[in-house]
Amino acid sequence: MATINFDKEKKLIFSAIQPTGTFTLGNYLGAVKNWGPLQEEYNCIYAVADLHSITVRQEPAKLRQNSMQAYALMQACGLDPEKSILFFQSHNHNHAELSWVLSCYTQFGELGRMTQFKDKSQKHADNINAGLFTYPVLMAADILAYNADLVPIGVDQKQHLELARNIAQRFNQVYGDFFTLPEPFIPRMGAKVMSLQDPTKKMSKSDENPNACILILDDKDTIIRKFKRAVTDSEAEVRYAQGKDGINNLMTIYSIVTGKSLEDVEKEFEGKGYGDFKLAVGEAVADHLAPVREKFDRLMADKAYMKKCYTEGAEKAMMITQRTLSKVYRKVGFTDFR
Repeated sequence: MATINFDKEKKLIFSAIQPTGTFTLGNYLGAVKNWGPLQEEYNCIYAVADLHSITVRQEPAKLRQNSMQAYALMQACGLDPEKSILFFQSHNHNHAELSWVLSCYTQFGELGRMTQFKDKSQKHADNINAGLFTYPVLMAADILAYNADLVPIGVDQKQHLELARNIAQRFNQVYGDFFTLPEPFIPRMGAKVMSLQDPTKKMSKSDENPNACILILDDKDTIIRKFKRAVTDSEAEVRYAQGKDGINNLMTIYSIVTGKSLEDVEKEFEGKGYGDFKLAVGEAVADHLAPVREKFDRLMADKAYMKKCYTEGAEKAMMITQRTLSKVYRKVGFTDFR
């Protein structure tokens, strides 16, 4: 049986990652590469949120593939299954069971005000299902099942965390202090990485132009080719300045992956053209991401190790959440099973 080696003095972070494909260079440099160091400061629990994925129609084989890739990417980007709990959400039934109880402490009007429900209903007008409406309750159950202290969120998730706090407070008012009220966790962020084709916009994998975005699993030739096609300006001078959005973006990326200051970058490419600079950025990024790609490939090829990791991860997750769920069942008046 798997054992949990968490330090009781550390706060607990919970985060769930949608299996929607690989991370961009922007995701990686902005936040993901900080996951590893977080394990030293906090108790960390990460789930691949496959239950949440099916609010939108999924092709089953593709969902399985994306879920496995997301799990491998978590490890490839620095998460250690010996230090953190890493598992598939669907492997821990306590999430769904707690979600049902919490849905009975959630007001219909609260769910109706969720902006993501309105947005997704417009995007998927042919499939406005009940899960799309109630999934914020499952999100609350994901968090409250572990009595998480902190939850990393972006602007689009702020409303969902507030709902989780409201549900917890409502339950606590009826049954006494039980659930921890989770706080938003604002991780240390790297610099914002912009599109290679429109450097006034954030890099995004949903960009229609495939040359605008670097994916962390892109091979070296692809990365270099995309950087060679990056939009710059007509000055042909590598310097950081207002109005040079394309060069500023490339200089920022190069600075992060090499550890050099912007001043050092300017000196290094003084008198050189943009062609030399773009090639250098592409090679530096490819070399920086090589260990991630290599570890990802090793993990995806080792199915036995992956299964061992996610099985033990689910066992650890269930040990924590079963205690929470049993106490919740007792508090609401369900008959003891054992």
